[in-house]
Amino acid sequence: MAIDEEQQKAVEVPDIPRKSRRLRVAALVVAVVCVAGFLYWWFFLRNFVSTDDAYVKADSAQISSRIPGTVAKVFVENDYAVNVGETLVELDPKDYQVALDRAKATLEQDEANLEAARISVPPLDVQTSSQVLAAEASLKAAQDNENQTRHSLDQLRSNRAAAAAEFSQAERDYRRFENLFKSGAGTDRQREQARTTYDKAKADLGAIDAHIAALQASLGAATQQVSRARAQLQGTRSERSNVEIQRRKVESLAAKRDIASAELDAASLNLSYCTIKAPIKGYIAQKSVQIGDRIQPAQPLMAVVPLQDVYVEANFKETQLTDVRLGQSATIEADIYPGYKYKGKVAGIRAGTGAAFSLIPPENATGNWIKVVQRIPVRIELDRPLPPDRPLRVGASLMVTIDVADTSGPHLIAHGQASTAQAPSSTGQ
Repeated sequence: MAIDEEQQKAVEVPDIPRKSRRLRVAALVVAVVCVAGFLYWWFFLRNFVSTDDAYVKADSAQISSRIPGTVAKVFVENDYAVNVGETLVELDPKDYQVALDRAKATLEQDEANLEAARISVPPLDVQTSSQVLAAEASLKAAQDNENQTRHSLDQLRSNRAAAAAEFSQAERDYRRFENLFKSGAGTDRQREQARTTYDKAKADLGAIDAHIAALQASLGAATQQVSRARAQLQGTRSERSNVEIQRRKVESLAAKRDIASAELDAASLNLSYCTIKAPIKGYIAQKSVQIGDRIQPAQPLMAVVPLQDVYVEANFKETQLTDVRLGQSATIEADIYPGYKYKGKVAGIRAGTGAAFSLIPPENATGNWIKVVQRIPVRIELDRPLPPDRPLRVGASLMVTIDVADTSGPHLIAHGQASTAQAPSSTGQ
C-alpha cells in the first residue's frame, strides 16, 4: 500500500505544469477573442446603429368623391398602374347636367334683366332731368308773373290815391259852382266845366278801381299758378329720385347675376366631379367600388400608392439616436430580397415618439410607472430610384443601418428648407 501511494505521488507531480499551460492557453485565447471583439466593434460596429423595426412607407392618395352619385363606370382594378390625370371612376352625370342647364338658363335670364335695367336708366335720367328743368322754368315764370302783377297792383293803388284826391277836389269844385249858379253868382259855363271835371275824375277813379279789382283777381290766379308750379316741381323731383332707385335696382340685379354666375360655376364643377381622376402616379390598392354603387362624399373608393416614391420609416430606440443627424447615409436590407442592399440618407427625425402620437397616448403621471425605452421614427429617403427588378411594397419589413460617424449634420430641418436633408460634409467609416 505504501508503494502504491508513492507511485501515485510520483505520477501526480508531473501534472502540475500541464494544467498551468492549459490555463495560460485558455487565458490567451480569451484575451485574443476580447481583443478581436473590441477591434471588430471599434472598426465595424462603433459608428453604426441598426434596427429591424423598419418598414416601407409611401404618401398614398386616398381616392373619394366630392359629390354624391351613382357609379357608372370603373376603369381600374387593384394593382393597375395609373398616371396623373387618368380617369378612375365615372359617376352618372345626368342630374348634374340638368343642374348645369338650369344654372345657365337662370344666368341668361338675370343677364337679360340686368341689361334691360341698365338700358332704362339713361332715358329715365334724361326724361326726369328735362321735367325738373321745365318745372323749375314754369315755377320761375309763375313767380315772375306774380311779382309783376303785385308790382302793377301796388302802382295802381298809388295811382288810385292820386285819382281819389282829384275826384274829391273835382267834387268840391262842382258843389261850389253848383251853389254859386243857384245863387246867381256863377255862370252856367263854369258849372258845366266843373261838372265835366267831376265826371271825368269819377270815371278815372272807377276805371282805376276796376283795374285794381282785375289785378287782384290776376294776382290770385298767379299765386295759384305758383303753387301749382311748385307742386309740379316737387313731383318731378320725386320722379327724379326714381333714377337713383333704378340705379340701385341695376346694382341689385348685377349682384343677382353674380350669384347666378357663381351657381353656374358650382354646377359646372359638380359636373366635372363626376369624373374622378388619379391625383398622382402610382398603383391602385384597396379598391372597394363597383358599377351601380351609390357613393357619398369622402367615402373611400381606392388608394393610389406611389411605389416610385416610397421611403423608409425606421423606428430606432431613443438611446440609439444620440449621434443620428440629418443627411447621414443609411443601408437598407429588405426581407423580400435577401442579400440586396439599398442606399439612402436620413431625411427627418420625428418630433415625438410613436407612443406620443398613438390613439391613446400613455399617462406616465398616473399609477405605478415603469420606464420603457421609447422608439422614435426616422425617415430615410433612397438615394436613387428603385431598380425595376427589386420594387418595394408598402409595409414591407426592412433592416436599416445608419452610419453615425459624421455628426456635423443638424438634428432638425430648418424652416423653409427642402424636406430632403443635405448630406454631411464628409463621411467616415
